Amino acid sequence: MKVLVLGGDGYCGWPTSLHLSDAGHEVVIVDNCVRRQIDHELATQSLTPITDMKQRVKAWQEVSGQTIAVEFGDLLDWEFISDVVRRHQPDAIVHFAEQRAAPYSMIDRRHAVYTQHNNVVGNLNVLFAIQEFVPECHLVKLGTMGEYGQPNIDIEEGYIEIEHNGRKDVLPYPKQPGSWYHLSKVHDSHNIAFACRIWGMRATDLNQGVVYGTVTPQTERDPRLINRFDYEEVFGTVLNRFCIQAAIGHPLTVYGKGGQIRGFLDIRDTVRCIELAVENPAEFGEFRVFNQFTEEFSVNQLAEMVVEAAGKLGFEARIDNIPNPRVEKEEHYYNAKRTKLLDLGLQPHYLGDSLLDSLLNIALEYRDRIDPDVVMPSVDWREGRAKQRVHKAPAQPSASL
Repeated sequence: MKVLVLGGDGYCGWPTSLHLSDAGHEVVIVDNCVRRQIDHELATQSLTPITDMKQRVKAWQEVSGQTIAVEFGDLLDWEFISDVVRRHQPDAIVHFAEQRAAPYSMIDRRHAVYTQHNNVVGNLNVLFAIQEFVPECHLVKLGTMGEYGQPNIDIEEGYIEIEHNGRKDVLPYPKQPGSWYHLSKVHDSHNIAFACRIWGMRATDLNQGVVYGTVTPQTERDPRLINRFDYEEVFGTVLNRFCIQAAIGHPLTVYGKGGQIRGFLDIRDTVRCIELAVENPAEFGEFRVFNQFTEEFSVNQLAEMVVEAAGKLGFEARIDNIPNPRVEKEEHYYNAKRTKLLDLGLQPHYLGDSLLDSLLNIALEYRDRIDPDVVMPSVDWREGRAKQRVHKAPAQPSASL
């Protein structure tokens, strides 16, 4: 099967590209490498030293014998993406190519506008390219569990049965996104559902939880294939931040009361979920929604796990509750359904089995690369404007994507 991986240079896209290639699929990465430019904007870098895109695919060919093609360009450029889709005629498109950080979208007006424009318009161009050139292609789109928000009822997989005034219907699950980024994903979901309804397109929307880990069976085959490890407060997720804080002796910064609950999954499960979705496509006209995570944890539970894991490695970590820079419920009900990917054959990895080798040990190995100045939060979601550390305009690709 021929698969375009949009955003294949990114944290989820790169290991997914290798995994699909290793599984025998013909993979083409499409990326503008803007995520690397954002590192310069934020004056930070991946904890792990990542090589450039050309070196990555060359290394993969050397160790695997498999070739991954690369197309450099921007999804906002219709001439570019339409030409790529027309030439390659993919059987499936895996779409990761969006600005993915909620805090980044909350820095100020410019970053909010950049996030919404980049994500929503880029996704629309992909939909029109599929409709015009490859109408049988299956779109696998990375969404987020953050689309649902924090409702006081169980979260279903995309749809909910409603009874109102004596009548019943199955409707899209209500969305309560918590950032401009999450809201852009809601717009994407609505646009994809509309395309499926009017064009007969087939699509799978993967509402993914928080991903942790850097290692997959493919990335560990050569140091040049290593994946990103973001740890600063804009792109660094909670587990990554806790692990690097523990590694440098900084208190683990729990936002507010720490009762915030989210779904989590190992990067090895992310790539497997993508493979399952690609190899088991939706029907024509179907907008299929999978909730993609394996476990639920509160922020407090994660902090306690890191403290315990650090103790086993022989050093002390401690917890510090700080004012929450985000606008969110800090104590709430959370019960999300996640059966469809398990039904397709997902065999999960669990956090308790991988925290030491995938996270803490990597944080310790590369702790000399940690910049302590980017550990504490500087983006206050209530302010709507940039704080002291984040002051530049959004990164703009030099030639497009």
